[in-house]
Amino acid sequence: MDRGMSVSLWCEEVEDDQSEDRDQTEGRAQLRAAWDPTVSGHRVIQRLLHTEERYMPSMLYVALIQRDPERREELAKWALEVCCDCGCDEAVFPLSVSLMDRFLSASLSLPVSPYCLAAGCILIASKLTECDNVTADTLCAAAEYSFQHSNLREMERVILATLRWDTAAVTPQDFLPHFLSSVEQRGDGDGGESEEQRLSTLRRHSDTLAAMCACDSRFLGAPPSLVAAASLNCALRGLGNKGPSELALMSEVLAELCQTDLAVLQCYSEMIEYALHQRLRGGLQQSPTEKDDEVETERPGTPTDMREIDF
Repeated sequence: MDRGMSVSLWCEEVEDDQSEDRDQTEGRAQLRAAWDPTVSGHRVIQRLLHTEERYMPSMLYVALIQRDPERREELAKWALEVCCDCGCDEAVFPLSVSLMDRFLSASLSLPVSPYCLAAGCILIASKLTECDNVTADTLCAAAEYSFQHSNLREMERVILATLRWDTAAVTPQDFLPHFLSSVEQRGDGDGGESEEQRLSTLRRHSDTLAAMCACDSRFLGAPPSLVAAASLNCALRGLGNKGPSELALMSEVLAELCQTDLAVLQCYSEMIEYALHQRLRGGLQQSPTEKDDEVETERPGTPTDMREIDF
């Protein structure tokens, strides 16, 4: 190699007319590899459980956010809207929120343009998980050009430098397919609906509940494995096609998989169920004090039927 050649690890995407035409004709649909059962099982789950602690935000950051969660939740919801509008893979949003929380946990201060920070996290997460990533121009347009392309590129550099390029964080979506595979081995098929459709619906509902938890600061300090297990447990209850004994068995399996107490799993499942009820009845318009008072007196007695919700 020529010693005078400049070597850089920075990835600069360049869009040409041909790639733009291809994106317009093909959209963002990508071929995905089929689920490989050989990369699942107890060994993989144990590895994820060991790794997730490395990507947890600091307790100081969690405590500060719990005092004033509105701004953080606003940024998370905006990131979710952008990811949905751009047709991103389901792994992009939770990873982008994890990057944002870890960055804020390290700096403990919002940058001048908070939406530029959220957009930079989306850009990094998309590059890491998708072969056809979201472009910087798209993110600038989503923020109504409150920041420029150059600002976003600089923010990307700041995020990567702060996190020391350690961006492959563990999220609840990393646990869901492994938990679902383990629960599937303990469950039976349902009449009237094929097993493949049932598992697809269960995974979709679990993904949605986990994404809802990423937007809700009350779940900020929870390990991703616990959020994934509680989301799947809540989805199983919400589908309403399992008996009480089957649901109790699956809850025990999930608690064992994420290495937590069954009571803790049930508590977080109730929290997710309550957060879902709040969204369905427009409870986000209430003040935090009112919502805290209602938690003690208005916990749902029966799970919401997930089939009645338009995800």
